[in-house]
Amino acid sequence: MHRCALLFCLACLPLWVACTASDRPAGPPAPIAQVDTAKPTATSAWRSGAAVAAADTFAVLRGQRVGLIGNHTSRVADRHLADLLHEAPDVTLTALFGPEHGLRGTADAGATVADGRDPDTGVPIYSLYGDTRRPTPAMLAEVDVLVFDMQDVGARFYTYISTMGLAMQAAAEADLPFVVLDRPNPLGGTYVSGFVLEDEQRSFVGQYPIPVAHGLTPGEVAAMVQGEAWLEGLDDLALTVVPVEGWQRNQQWDALATPWTPPSPNIPDAETALLYPGTCFIEATAASEGRGTEAPFRLIGHPDLDGAALAAELSSRSLPGVEVTAASFTPSSRPGASAPKHEDMLVEGIELRVTNADSLDAVALGVHVLEALLSHGGAEMLERPTWLDRLAGTPRLREALENGTSAEAIIATWGDEVAEFQDARSAYLLYD
Repeated sequence: MHRCALLFCLACLPLWVACTASDRPAGPPAPIAQVDTAKPTATSAWRSGAAVAAADTFAVLRGQRVGLIGNHTSRVADRHLADLLHEAPDVTLTALFGPEHGLRGTADAGATVADGRDPDTGVPIYSLYGDTRRPTPAMLAEVDVLVFDMQDVGARFYTYISTMGLAMQAAAEADLPFVVLDRPNPLGGTYVSGFVLEDEQRSFVGQYPIPVAHGLTPGEVAAMVQGEAWLEGLDDLALTVVPVEGWQRNQQWDALATPWTPPSPNIPDAETALLYPGTCFIEATAASEGRGTEAPFRLIGHPDLDGAALAAELSSRSLPGVEVTAASFTPSSRPGASAPKHEDMLVEGIELRVTNADSLDAVALGVHVLEALLSHGGAEMLERPTWLDRLAGTPRLREALENGTSAEAIIATWGDEVAEFQDARSAYLLYD
């Protein structure tokens, strides 16, 4: 198998490290990059891959026409990356590509994103969340290199990494290099949990055989997608990763002492991001997942539920890292959450608050909440079984719940596949 990655290495800035297919030994590739092993504190400086590239006046892109796959999180300090590229000497920004939620991040989940033109740069914006989900040859006609820069949330079903993989394929087919400006995983790089995606469940909310919480950065995902041949046609792709500077694997977002920019309308803060890998499962039920409120993915409920009883049931399980309390709320239509479940109805349910991020297992928490919802609301609470299979990456979660298997027994079943994934991913880790 050909595995080739062209890397922008912090340790040897501004030197290039490159390989060809004939240079790379057979078997899993060596780690892509290493960083200083000193553990940064919450007050330590860190820089995104975009910031590192900008500080080097975008040498990685010099002399090229650039297509940027990005959104409102594609920023360096208070400047959008598109503006910086547009102003950079010897770099020509010729195309912008918007993913789910659009270039400015305001579209609803699942809502079609339209093409347009950026008013600040005059550069055309092409939608990657409409009739097409990957750049077409016509979109790439004036592009020499594709660049990916977006803040991910570390959950397999968050679609930005799917967009990245499909764009990598488009770049390979057009014989264009692909550059990932890396960003931290806000859940940290050591938290890995949940079922590994089965091939039959591949979709836009799950492209790769990875657990629900994978503990990888976008750059690491890109390297693993290529190295493990998870998508076709990437053998000869010239892949470049500009690593994050000053981030350690065990750091979650709060350790970075950096304001949170919501990567999508319903992930408003870092606490929500911590819970999302588990509470997203609620999308497959008749219960509200909190869209249309101030606390999406933290408020969960249904008009016919007894919120106090549900909260007492979950609290009795002493789930680590989270507090569960009864809550009443009324979802309403708002930007990023048009026509939410149970719109304008009083909903009874629970509110989740993270009390210890280090001990929280969000995916396991999601299984507990699902089991309790079915216990209190009945089998009809599982309204979208096929969607649950897509989110879980397997029908095994749904089947176990339908058979009355306890949450603890379900959670125990993914240990071996998570361990196998951990072994496979070790060759692609960029950060200690």
